[in-house]
Amino acid sequence: MSIPLTTDASLHPLVLPARADAADAGEFRELARVRNAVYRELTGRTEQDLTPEALLPILRSRKERTTAVWAVRVDGEIVGRTVIDIPHEEGSRVAIASIEIHPRVWGRGIGTAILPHVEAFTRLHDRTVIQNWTEQQASDGPRLDARTGFGSVPDDHVARFLSRHGFTLEQVYRVSRLEVTDTAMRRASELLDEARALSQDYRVLRWMLPTPAEHVEGYAWLKSRMSTDAPSADLETDEEAWDAERLIAGEKRVEEMGQTMQVTVAQHIASGELAAFTELGIDADPAATTIQHDTLVLEEHRGHRLGQLVKCAALLSWRDAAPGSREVITYNAEENRPMLAINEAMGFTAIAYEGAWKKELS
Repeated sequence: MSIPLTTDASLHPLVLPARADAADAGEFRELARVRNAVYRELTGRTEQDLTPEALLPILRSRKERTTAVWAVRVDGEIVGRTVIDIPHEEGSRVAIASIEIHPRVWGRGIGTAILPHVEAFTRLHDRTVIQNWTEQQASDGPRLDARTGFGSVPDDHVARFLSRHGFTLEQVYRVSRLEVTDTAMRRASELLDEARALSQDYRVLRWMLPTPAEHVEGYAWLKSRMSTDAPSADLETDEEAWDAERLIAGEKRVEEMGQTMQVTVAQHIASGELAAFTELGIDADPAATTIQHDTLVLEEHRGHRLGQLVKCAALLSWRDAAPGSREVITYNAEENRPMLAINEAMGFTAIAYEGAWKKELS
């Protein structure tokens, strides 16, 4: 049933099709097209484009979270979407929500009209905190500082909308790009040699998904620690429980999306424990932008240049896996200076910033 928003706008619950090419998938495919158009407008880039086939697995509910999707229509035309994730971690207070509307219909009160429905859905699931991650276009205008004291975002239409409706900017992520050139590869090789000299108790291992059986447990543990060991400011961060079942299901989604992913880890030689990891992924287009996904060094293994070790080893081997990909993009919290220092040494440069926002419901 559609929900009226303004005189010409409405909100429509979306039932996901079984397949992106199913006979009843027309609305979903149009939503995927509009999603890409909105992201291009917001970022000025295209690497976040997803085909309907790649988007569908992301939006399906799964064991660890419920996902709800609505299409936003103006005069019957899809102009955006609203997505809410409800994590299932025990004791979670959080709903993760986004309102994504094409800028050509900004200023009509549509986002303001959607927000009460987001809050009602959040309360319906007994959650008291809404969190949102939004990337904003670069701007030379006024800036809004994160509460961490590290980083800022443009004080633009997006920031003013969120601030006006009770959201606070808790954290800022730096979006960085590396051009994959011969110079970058030589620099990575030099940094890898430097890291190896300081991490002689560790060895580098890598694999393409799916993860070999002997590393499933260790890799799942590393993934679980992303939720506790990575900087998260004053955001509500649920401790995620990763086991073999969750890891394997996630890797099947990557396959369904048509993507390729490489995992590079540092293994502590004496104990056999996996101590650090990084992930590089690319979609079905071999010339697409590479995305560096999760990267983490376990707290108890820090101080041995393991982040530098795995990131440089990953990049050097990735050129063989995806020779047509000419750039890598990664996201890091501005207060995560150790990881940003590695990126800067490798030649990554900042191209944009993403705000992490939080609203406490009364």
